[in-house]
Amino acid sequence: QVQLVESGGGLVQAGGSLRLSCAASGTIFSINAMGWYRQAPGKQRELVAVITSGGGINYADSVKGRFTVSRDNAKKTVYLQMNSLNTEDTAVYYCNVVSGPVNYWGQGTQVTVSS
Repeated sequence: QVQLVESGGGLVQAGGSLRLSCAASGTIFSINAMGWYRQAPGKQRELVAVITSGGGINYADSVKGRFTVSRDNAKKTVYLQMNSLNTEDTAVYYCNVVSGPVNYWGQGTQVTVSS
């Protein structure tokens, strides 16, 4: 059984930084992509950043230049470094791992940015 365990969320003032981590446990034969989504109250879940097994990276326009996604393949862990946070970044952040046709999701971690 695959589990994704997220950590690093919390409360931060605007302009501050946070680093999210997501570690995958269990048997995953191959990971095609790892990344982060977020969902703000009253809004749909949206892609934040994704990194593929080949090293390709895609960011949402709203986070480009502020967020950095990275991964440690040996640890099956994906990170999201978030800098220059603003109140619009407030959301529940979900880790996502794609393995073939299967999408795995973390339980979500709250990020709250105060003005």
